[in-house]
Amino acid sequence: MGRRFLHVLLGFCLIWLTWTLAPAPAQAMGGPQPPIGSPAPAFTLPTNSGDGEVSLADLRNQWVVLYFYPRDFTSGCTIEAQRFQRDIAAYRARNAQILGVSADSVDSHAEFCDAEGIEFPLLSDPDGQVSKAYGSWLGAASLRHTYLIDPDGVLRAQFLGVRPVIHSQEVLATLDDLQAPA
Repeated sequence: MGRRFLHVLLGFCLIWLTWTLAPAPAQAMGGPQPPIGSPAPAFTLPTNSGDGEVSLADLRNQWVVLYFYPRDFTSGCTIEAQRFQRDIAAYRARNAQILGVSADSVDSHAEFCDAEGIEFPLLSDPDGQVSKAYGSWLGAASLRHTYLIDPDGVLRAQFLGVRPVIHSQEVLATLDDLQAPA
């Protein structure tokens, strides 16, 4: 209980600092967003799953749901991960791989996945380089943003400042729209 309590307390402190030290409203949603229709920024990050690293280049020929979140074990982040996990069969049916990204360590991600039954990879971005490339970084944490990347590595949709309770269903609906025959 002690370690999990510290994670939650640290998460709340980080969120509080993020809000109290937030930049001007023009910057409040992170940095510049990569343009829809352009190649998604490449990345290689370590994962909790024991597979070493995950690279966007290795995920060609499938859709990628790349979601950024502030902190393991916090309420909103837990709900968001649980909803993605709940709907994992629907994502697999749509040939989509879910990837979560935060600044938390690989060990924290492993504990979080074990505690919450999360089966998809969580990637560690401790210095925020990938989060910054996607315009999803604010100070010391990733923002709650999601990007849909098509099987050719092209960015097709973005969701900024999402609501964790309904977000997975929004992503599935958008995937359906994007995958519908023209």
